[in-house]
Amino acid sequence: MTEPPQEWIEVQDALKRRLILEDDFAFVIDPNQPNSSNRERLRYVGGVDLSFLKEDPCVACGALVVIDLENNLLVVYEDFAVVRLDVPYIPGFLAFREAPVLLELLEKMKRQAHPFYPQLLMVDGNGLLHPRGFGLACHLGVLADLPTIGVGKNLHHVDGLTQSGMRQLLEASENCAKDLFFLTGNSGCTWGVALRSTPGSSKPIFISTGNRISLESSIKVVKMCCKYRVPESIRQADISSRAYLKNLEGSLMQHASNEPDNETI
Repeated sequence: MTEPPQEWIEVQDALKRRLILEDDFAFVIDPNQPNSSNRERLRYVGGVDLSFLKEDPCVACGALVVIDLENNLLVVYEDFAVVRLDVPYIPGFLAFREAPVLLELLEKMKRQAHPFYPQLLMVDGNGLLHPRGFGLACHLGVLADLPTIGVGKNLHHVDGLTQSGMRQLLEASENCAKDLFFLTGNSGCTWGVALRSTPGSSKPIFISTGNRISLESSIKVVKMCCKYRVPESIRQADISSRAYLKNLEGSLMQHASNEPDNETI
């Protein structure tokens, strides 16, 4: 396995010291909670994802999508960036490869003073549920200074947590209505939760705090955003980035087919 540069370790450690693991926002998640009538409601939730070109996995499309919680999770904003990633993937340091693309999409929206700039960001990746306790959602949350939630589709093996152990837990609970499982490691630390986000779902999603939001609030927001297994902001970012790449690929192939044939007949 390729070792990370020492600089990456130092940067990650420095950013980790800036993490805020409790609710640190002005908006209200539950409008029915006490003293919430005069406060801003959570309405615009962003989602980010990257898709990769099958023919060239170094070519990626980053997508930023914003949904409206007060309008049936409708997509109200989307933007894309197609880039060639020269930074290698090193386990535990994914953010150094992917975060710059996603941060630029957020920065572009902020420069435009867009009215739908997300109040909160969901990330297709992990937050605290990460081998070094600082996943992509944490990295983005600290640098963008946004409340962020990590939503993973697979369980990271952290602090004794394993896929097989998770599978046994799910199988043991098949005959009960339980849909939420706290992910507590051997150390006693709770890294996040596994959530069956839709009725009858056999595959949970894995939620962990990114930055400026508690795990309890993260769970509430994710539940508010799920029509299907994956929260809608991330699901739409995934769909859009894949479609954008597919269209780009089609355009490139069409362009190539229109090039004159240089072979001599």
